[in-house]
Amino acid sequence: MGTAFLLLSVFLACAVEAVEALTIVLAVGLTRGWRSALQGVAAGLLLLAVVVAALGPALTVLPLKALRLVVGGLLLTFGLQWLRKAILRASGYKDLRDEAAAYQREVKAAREAAASRKSLVEDWYAFTLSFKGVVLEGLEVAFIALTFGANQRDIPLAAVAAVAAVLAVCAAGVAIKAPLARVPENTMKFAVGVMLTGFGLFWGAEGAGAHWPGNDAALPLVLAYILLVAVGAVWVLKRRRAAWAN
Repeated sequence: MGTAFLLLSVFLACAVEAVEALTIVLAVGLTRGWRSALQGVAAGLLLLAVVVAALGPALTVLPLKALRLVVGGLLLTFGLQWLRKAILRASGYKDLRDEAAAYQREVKAAREAAASRKSLVEDWYAFTLSFKGVVLEGLEVAFIALTFGANQRDIPLAAVAAVAAVLAVCAAGVAIKAPLARVPENTMKFAVGVMLTGFGLFWGAEGAGAHWPGNDAALPLVLAYILLVAVGAVWVLKRRRAAWAN
């Protein structure tokens, strides 16, 4: 049960981050040329590989109880941030994420930016934008895969889910050469927020010494409770917004 939720959580979270990174790279590559954009992607992936190689072994040597306390706290922090934004989007207090609009903004900025050459890079703007997009979104992918994998003592399994998500998104983006606007990204972010918060609460409590009834079998109940609270929060905020509108 825990393994299934781990794979699903890692896959969904990494897919969301990959969609956002792909939007940036596509906008830059199609507007200013692929050579410098792909150089930025390669440099970003190299940096991420170094980070994973450095942090992965370090996490595996920590005692399981301490690891779950630390990882649980970090996941709870990230999860609550994701869930808060998802609730605000679903209730109308925050604009929904629109990849098509984000793509057009990136295209507009790429067309207006001046070109400059530095060393082996023909277009420094394209290189740096692709690099930052890959690194910023990739760090979250690496963090999610490492924390989930280390806590379950199975980093390779979490890495497989993360790589599968990134490859699936990239393959779709390359095939259509357009932002994945039809991907239900806002719904996915809501689901990921629930899962990250649930895993963070579950593992953090275990790391602090708590014992869940039924052990891992309690995890679906924790996730269901968080989902109900989040849906309830959306309902309350929608009613409040409607009341203010009237």
